[in-house]
Parts: sequence; C-alpha cells; structure tokens
Amino acid sequence: MTPDEIEEAAAALFAAEITGQQIGLLSQANPGMSLENAYAVQRALVEKRKETGRVVTGWKIGLTAKAMQDALKIDTPDSGVLFEDMAFKSGDTVPEGRFLVPRVEAEIAFVMKSDISAAASRDEVLAATDYVCAAMEILDTRVRRFDPASGALRQLVDTVSDNASNAGYVLGDSRHDPSGVDLRRVGAIVQRNGAVEETGLGAGVLNDPVASIVWLTERLESYGMKISAGDVVLSGSFIRPIDAKSGDTFEAEFGEFGNVKINFA
Repeated sequence: MTPDEIEEAAAALFAAEITGQQIGLLSQANPGMSLENAYAVQRALVEKRKETGRVVTGWKIGLTAKAMQDALKIDTPDSGVLFEDMAFKSGDTVPEGRFLVPRVEAEIAFVMKSDISAAASRDEVLAATDYVCAAMEILDTRVRRFDPASGALRQLVDTVSDNASNAGYVLGDSRHDPSGVDLRRVGAIVQRNGAVEETGLGAGVLNDPVASIVWLTERLESYGMKISAGDVVLSGSFIRPIDAKSGDTFEAEFGEFGNVKINFA
C-alpha cells in the first residue's frame, strides 16, 4: 500500500468510529495488503485518535489461543493500543450506542511499574510488572464481517488495521504479584445474564500469559516502540468472544484471583 492508501484506510476507520457506520473490507479494497501494511494503518489510526486529545494507556494482545490461530490459519498473535477512555470500572454500565457490535472476552491484565525498552525475557517481564489482575476486554469492529457482494470474509489485516478490534477494557479490583501466582492455572467462569457461557484457563494464552507479553516486547522492539511504566497490557483471551446485546450483564468469576463485571444499557 502507498502512504496515501494507508492514510485513506485510517481515515475511513476513524470516521466509522465517529459515525457508528461500519466500512467495507480493507482487504478487498487493497488486494495484496500485508500485515506490515495493516500495522501501518493501525499506527495512522492511533495518531488520529491522539490528535483529538485521547491518551494512550497501554496495549492489547489478541489471537493468542491456538484454536483461534488455527481457525484463521495464522501462527502469530496480534496487538492493538488501549486508550484512557476505553477503561471501565468493574460493575459499570456501557452506555447504549457506545459500540457497534460489541463482544466480550476474559483475560489476565498486566499493569507495569517500569519500562521494557527491548525484547524481554520472561524474568524481565515479571520484574517490570507491578501487578496482575482479572480483566475483560470489550471488542468491537468498525469493519464488516464479510463483503455482501463477493461473500469474502474479514481477514487478519482488516482486524489489525482496526486496532485489533479493541474497544474497551475492564479491570478487576484484586491485585496480585505475578511471581506468586501460577498464571497458567488461573481460570474464569464467564456468565451472561446468570448463565455460564464460557470457561477457560490462562494456559490457553500461548501456554503462559507471560509469554504473550514477551511476544509483544519483541514485536514492539522491531518498530522502535516499547511497553512503558503505568501501561495496562491485556495478555489475550482464553475464551471465545461472546456477543453482547443491550440489557446484557457479564460477570467473569476468577475465584481467589477476583471477579469482573460489566453491564450493557
């Protein structure tokens, strides 16, 4: 893609977020679009958001579950950027119309106490982490799931361009030292309106949620970027995304690790 095409794609995504109207598949409009192109579009979109005064608060990592990678025929996670106005407190209610087609996932969040300026080892990630906590991510998509004319489905480059489909996040109140918890065995029971929808374990995230953060440090280093002190990093979901409709209440029960709840008006 040319610089003009990248800028045009980012502008279309930015407009979709403002108007609440999804756009067509970028992969269809730009045949041969690469993953590098998609991250370039994402960076341009992030800059447009920052120009409006929005503040970056961290990172999200997606597609960490093997089942999701197999379904998409890929062998790598993806990542996006968190903003301050995406944060909800546990028990909050998402205003009606805030998102287009929201979905909810459960995961483990890392909150950092120091910068990681290069590709890091597992021990270095743990040393840089202030605490870990239960979390839910709210996904949304500004890109249609398929092209009505051709039937073509949304591709990885579409979701990466669209900030890895990130829209919001909810952190639990309980905080834990990551060195004192076996994060592979931290699990959650996720309920929608009191009915169990999904269960999962942290091991579903690259076999270890810490490995997910290591992957992010490696990817960011290649772009001259880093995880910073104070950043929230969502390590990746260990359940399938669950559709959220008006009036739904979601609760993720992590046992002693803590609970997270979010409502949709």
